[in-house]
Amino acid sequence: MEITEIKNKLTLATVLHYYHLKPDKQLRLNCPFHNDKTPSLQVYYKTHTAYCFSSNCKTHGKSLDVIDFIMHKESLTKREAILKAQSLISGNTETHKQPTAELTRITVLTKMFTYFKNAIHNSKPAREYIESRCLDFTKTEVGYNSGQFHHGTRKDEALIKSCIKYGLLLDLGTKGRTGNPAYKPFGKWGIVFALKNKQNQIVSLYFRSALSEKKQRHFYLRERQGLYPNYPKPTTRRLILTESIIDTATLLEQDKIKTHYEVLSLFGTNGLREEHTKAIAELKELQEIIFFLNGDQAGTKAVEKYAPMLKADYPSITISNVQVPENEDVNSLLQGHSGDILNHLVNTRKEYDFLFSNEKSIEKKKEQYPTPKLFIPTEEEQNQAVKRLVQESQGKQPKQTGLDTNNPYNLKYQGNEAKYQIKGFNINQMDSLKITLQIEMK
Repeated sequence: MEITEIKNKLTLATVLHYYHLKPDKQLRLNCPFHNDKTPSLQVYYKTHTAYCFSSNCKTHGKSLDVIDFIMHKESLTKREAILKAQSLISGNTETHKQPTAELTRITVLTKMFTYFKNAIHNSKPAREYIESRCLDFTKTEVGYNSGQFHHGTRKDEALIKSCIKYGLLLDLGTKGRTGNPAYKPFGKWGIVFALKNKQNQIVSLYFRSALSEKKQRHFYLRERQGLYPNYPKPTTRRLILTESIIDTATLLEQDKIKTHYEVLSLFGTNGLREEHTKAIAELKELQEIIFFLNGDQAGTKAVEKYAPMLKADYPSITISNVQVPENEDVNSLLQGHSGDILNHLVNTRKEYDFLFSNEKSIEKKKEQYPTPKLFIPTEEEQNQAVKRLVQESQGKQPKQTGLDTNNPYNLKYQGNEAKYQIKGFNINQMDSLKITLQIEMK
């Protein structure tokens, strides 16, 4: 088949469809031939050509026909590109070995996450929700699932089949208004984060509902795997563990924390999975693990559960805990304060106290609760005690007044008419003090 005949039979739309590339409304797309963060490739369907306006592109400002496009996309020779174009015309594209199931999953999820990331720019509700959580979508890799990726001009039968296979679509087994099969998208109206494997490839997706509901809902694809934001670097020395993905994203937008710490998300208070522990085990330079979980009972219990487990596995590693204000979490703290509060809390973290777990703890207990000494009163003290008993029996016990400061967290004052108690405690938090005043009248 001659080149002219190929160009007459093979449309640019067919080529783009084959490579799962979909231009925007202005017929632009991120150039597939270089690292393009903004759409630089212009598509011309009328002439079946494309042109990249970026000076960083390897096409060097050349107008690309369908053969050129294939050649640059797959790094082929001119002859190989012509043969590939012929196979696209004939419909026989089975020229390469089919990828493994794992690679297919990675390919599909990578493509879909790219689509979800681009959807942020076209969705005002998604941007507003992300901004309400004090996140910056230009700094954090996050997407939005409007649930429309399988409709209209975006409809791609091969992609739909893959999305059903990996859980992004549920086949309802019915027909829609158009007579086509009806599908239910997974994680619809949710912001999307990518979970990655050790090779930094996307192997799963996490969806968090962006609807204005009291109870936020969380969705993970079936056969969940991978970590967020990725596997920690092998050179990691200080690792922060958070309770949720959005908390990890929040910390990673704080430059001071991102510079000095690696951050890894658990999947809830019961979400320290085997993949987490394996990743931690590979950090040969690790010196400290820092828990930064929510300031509630569930977060406290999670630290109490996991801190001893990690200490048993890594006795030489310091286990620390960030003191989070009651009923707050990482992201809610940022919503009510500046990012400085997160830096402050991390910097003022405390080493976890493994009570009764070693000799140091036992000695500390002895200091707090010393062994009582045997008390033998003198004859004079015995006489005074008898005298007090006589006075009490006659109702003549003298009233004792004054301030009792023996317990700094429970100050007592005995007056002639009333008894006063001021109770409080040190919670090691900025701008927070809790006290209780009790007055008991005579």
